[in-house]
Amino acid sequence: MIDQHDDEMTISSRSDFAQWAIERAKAIVADQGADLALAARESNDEKVGETANALGQAIVDTMMEVFDGLIGEE
Repeated sequence: MIDQHDDEMTISSRSDFAQWAIERAKAIVADQGADLALAARESNDEKVGETANALGQAIVDTMMEVFDGLIGEE
């Protein structure tokens, strides 16, 4: 069962984690994907590269946030 309070979340099973990861991925793609699609439609290679990098960075940032949460604060 996922228990979420403000910015903190407790995930108690693999399926909870999988569901969280799916929802987070959807949010990232919704946020960053529209810019990438627009750049692709415009055939603007430079803009495609920039927006693809931004999408990749958003994914990396999220994974680092998850990793930091798993190891806890020292």
